[in-house]
Amino acid sequence: MKVTESQSLYNNLETMSFNEILYSINKEDQKIAQAVHDVIPHITKLSEKIYQQIKSGGRLFYIGSGTSGRLGVLDASECPPTFGVSNDLVIALIAGGDDAIRSAIEAAEDNNHQAWKDLKKHNINKKDIVIGISASGTTPYVIGGLKECQKNKIYTGSISCNHNMEINNVSNLSIILNVGPEFLTGSTRMKSGTAQKMTLNMLTTSVMIKLGYVMDNKMIDMHIKNKKLKERGIKMICEICNTSKIKAEALLKKYGNIRLAIKNFKHD
Repeated sequence: MKVTESQSLYNNLETMSFNEILYSINKEDQKIAQAVHDVIPHITKLSEKIYQQIKSGGRLFYIGSGTSGRLGVLDASECPPTFGVSNDLVIALIAGGDDAIRSAIEAAEDNNHQAWKDLKKHNINKKDIVIGISASGTTPYVIGGLKECQKNKIYTGSISCNHNMEINNVSNLSIILNVGPEFLTGSTRMKSGTAQKMTLNMLTTSVMIKLGYVMDNKMIDMHIKNKKLKERGIKMICEICNTSKIKAEALLKKYGNIRLAIKNFKHD
């Protein structure tokens, strides 16, 4: 039985007050961090493998549908502005294509051939790593894609929320997040989605740190695209170089990014 489809621990939700609903959701949400904590050894192994593949010239791909697919898109799209990496280092593919990011195209997940077609458009190869994200662990789009990857000797990982599902048989390394039944029966956008998002945060953040895109605890390669980020960059330069705000701002203006400003601080 899929835990993600099991009955909620709460009944007659419509008779609850707003206060009762919200405290109950929060009570369930408190179980998520522990579920992620329990599988950190598996997250560690997958992080190390992603690091090895990227270090060797490969890319990280996510494949998913619905909420899981959107979470992959979210994580991938945030890597370039956060770490200054290229848009094609972490690539997320969602069943139904980009239209499915904003509008539900639920039937798209039933096509077990499309993910491989989508991956081939990006010239997928043995240097890359592909992670399937599926709360149920049975999504045909994801399963089909991972199967083809394994046939072509491409390393696969998976993030799901049920044990003994097909996704585990087509993944070299599986992360299974045991978050239990959803507050709203079957609504995996809730606990399952939050646990998947936490896991994706951990994977890419740890990998980017080890790849050298972070100095101390600072995002020195982030894109400076607005006033808030400019101020954050100036603050970083001030702290790392132990210099004034005026000097830091001048360095950032001259070199255009935080890393170069820090690197050239002693020469200016």
